Amino acid sequence: MQVISVSNSSLKKDFLNTPKILYKNDQNWICPLDSEVENVFDPEKNTFFAHGKCTRWVLKDDAGKLIGRVAAFINEKKAYHYDQPTGGMGFFECIDDEKAAFLLFDTAKNWLAENGMKAMDGPINFGENDSFWGLLVEGFTPPSFGMNYNFPYYQKFFEKYGFVTEYEQLTNHINLTIPFPERFTKIANWVRNKPGYTFEYFSKSNSGKYINDLMEIYNDGWQNFENFVPIKRETLEESFKSMEPIMDEHLIQFAYFNGEPASFVVLIPDANQMIKGFNGKLGLIEKLKFAYRRWVGVTRMRAIVMGTKPKFQKHGLESVLFIRLGEYVLPKKQYKELELSWVGDFNEQMIAIHKATGATFGKKHLTMRKVF
Repeated sequence: MQVISVSNSSLKKDFLNTPKILYKNDQNWICPLDSEVENVFDPEKNTFFAHGKCTRWVLKDDAGKLIGRVAAFINEKKAYHYDQPTGGMGFFECIDDEKAAFLLFDTAKNWLAENGMKAMDGPINFGENDSFWGLLVEGFTPPSFGMNYNFPYYQKFFEKYGFVTEYEQLTNHINLTIPFPERFTKIANWVRNKPGYTFEYFSKSNSGKYINDLMEIYNDGWQNFENFVPIKRETLEESFKSMEPIMDEHLIQFAYFNGEPASFVVLIPDANQMIKGFNGKLGLIEKLKFAYRRWVGVTRMRAIVMGTKPKFQKHGLESVLFIRLGEYVLPKKQYKELELSWVGDFNEQMIAIHKATGATFGKKHLTMRKVF
């Protein structure tokens, strides 16, 4: 076997083609867009290069056949927040062969160690945790856009190599053909009519305001979580720009109290239902199909991020946002399912909100750590 550092356009194609070869006969796998993957490794597209670095490799057998890949990265803003300097590894794909898997793990580990790291989290992304993050261990069904999918046998590789679970990532599903629980609706309507509360949809024409509001709520709401690093405006601007082709402004909502940003939820139509069968490409034909499927065929939405300032938590604001979403999407009779992905097992407040909506279990991913 030969581990090769990705250093030219031909090897970049090999990196993209590896999962296409491995998952060729897996009906559940949906190929991410090549551009989405490549953007992670492009310093001009990924703002994390401003405070970090990454590299990647492909694995070939003696006959030159692609049998695996992996990437490693260091986020300087987070690496030193732990008991030991911790880097990341991700985009791991491999045939069902322990020696091949361990060779890829060793390659990432050695590079990280050479760069001062003493542990690695994986499989994670060199970016925000709303995409390419976590090891799927339950719920091997077609993934929504940005969510990791992998073979079940990956878990034994990670565990045998010495990775230990840091936290579980839980994904729940809401059946939109069934009304929200009566108590949930009652609370929402009571809160909506209280003095001082107002609710707004996102507006592209005033995106700057809403990006500022989201950043304020997010950074305030998550500041007490361990190892939290505030999100930057540039990162949010990049995220919203990437969402534009599929964005529905009414699926992004904000709650205010006397004008102060208090809570938000960001949903997107599931782009995986639009790109299925594209094999990572987005040429003219694919773009035409994408545009058609955008309005015909997309039945699932994904909630990619929610947040509420601590002082407004347990006030029922999230219930109002969900009820307003229901009032918008249900008459359209297009969406059948809402995926709430993902919430960490440490986030009891958000788990309680999921349960209150009547959501049911969908998937479980793991964020794992290997200490050198």
